[in-house]
Amino acid sequence: MITSFKELIVWQKAIELVKEVYFVTEKFPKNELYGLVSQMRRAAVSIPSNIAEGYKRKNLGEYIQFLSIADASSAELETQEIISKDLYRNINFSKMESLLTEVQKMLFVLIKSLKK
Repeated sequence: MITSFKELIVWQKAIELVKEVYFVTEKFPKNELYGLVSQMRRAAVSIPSNIAEGYKRKNLGEYIQFLSIADASSAELETQEIISKDLYRNINFSKMESLLTEVQKMLFVLIKSLKK
């Protein structure tokens, strides 16, 4: 029995993703600080934050809604990563990309299982 959102593997992976996004965006040019860097970090932080907030809700429907928001933020981050890969070919996005894919798959499965 899971007693805290911190025990959720998807939340743990999302935290790992946030750290990787910070690591990768640190390599962006300084003129991106208020552009892609800010957007990507905000979207990344939104993923585990919404997983945690949804878990703390007492209603299953609300939990699913917050997981869906986390999933939407992951799509936003994925879009920004695609743009960034085109703009900054010298930066390695592979770890971030694989963590993001893993989190997205886990969210999909969790949402699907909770809807049953």
